[in-house]
Amino acid sequence: MFLKNTWYVAATPNEIDDKPLGRTICGESIAFYRGEANKVAAVEDFCPHRGAPLSLGYVSEGKLVCGYHGLEMGCEGKTIAMPGQRVRGFPAIKSYPVVERYGFIWVWPGDAAQADEAQIPHMDWYDNPEWAYGGGLYHIACDYRLMIDNLMDLTHETYVHATSIGQKEIDETPCKTTTEGDMVVTSRFMSGIQPPPFWKMGLRANNLADDVPVDRWQICRFTPPSHVMIEVGVAHQGHGGYDAPNDKKAYSVVVDFITPETETSIHYFWGMARKFKPEDRALTASIREGQGKIFAEDLEMLERQQKNLLAHPERALLMLNIDAGGVQSRRVLDRLLAQDAAQPLSALAA
Repeated sequence: MFLKNTWYVAATPNEIDDKPLGRTICGESIAFYRGEANKVAAVEDFCPHRGAPLSLGYVSEGKLVCGYHGLEMGCEGKTIAMPGQRVRGFPAIKSYPVVERYGFIWVWPGDAAQADEAQIPHMDWYDNPEWAYGGGLYHIACDYRLMIDNLMDLTHETYVHATSIGQKEIDETPCKTTTEGDMVVTSRFMSGIQPPPFWKMGLRANNLADDVPVDRWQICRFTPPSHVMIEVGVAHQGHGGYDAPNDKKAYSVVVDFITPETETSIHYFWGMARKFKPEDRALTASIREGQGKIFAEDLEMLERQQKNLLAHPERALLMLNIDAGGVQSRRVLDRLLAQDAAQPLSALAA
């Protein structure tokens, strides 16, 4: 089940610059396009004439034109025109609240009347000259909650990402998990260790020695419906660790927007916001390439995990201390899903 009365990242702006985009979000087939004044719009990906996908059409003068018979749709889902036909009496198809913000297209797949743009999470790093960002998109055949589990327990880095960000000290250092309202925070701080290959590169890029002991941190923050922001970095030992000045550390935020497609598939928008050498575009490209390879390793593991779980639904999974972040995140989701399910009953009772 999904939370629907909330905002999800649906696309990046470049995906709809030239033509409509069809994408399934929380089981809803949606066509995204740029309407009048280049403003993004989203409607049900279903032509009311013959059921063709509107995303296979094109945009003309701000109207979405069906690629099958030329029916023209407005941004509110109303049929406007069709060559040689009277169609204005057609019932409207569903339209969706949609916002372009922070370099992403956000969609609200639930009750449009409840959509509140103030609920879109704020991105401090966006359009900030002190930061640089690079990211990408993966389609992964897994339950969105499996990805949340994966990101809220970074112990797997030692094994899945052994050649890039993994190291034995992650296993050896306990993590702490707390719940603050709807937010779950899992943190791990490692002191006096050698940086792994990815962070050696980060230190060198920030003109810092990569062969000295460092303090390393991982602070994972889950917020509903399925966003995980992870503060990561290393600092030369003896300068305050996480609180070290910028010229003594390499500090970033791993950006993870997990958008359910179906019960067993997701659109995974990943990236890294970096607070060192923001002007270095070559470094941004290099980090993006390296991070893409890291997440590709997660992709294979999660898809194979999902296949196992579907093949053996009767098997109970074991829980360890390291699973606390994922477990608490699921509890938050279960509570919010139960509240959503109870809303219609409350409305009827009123």
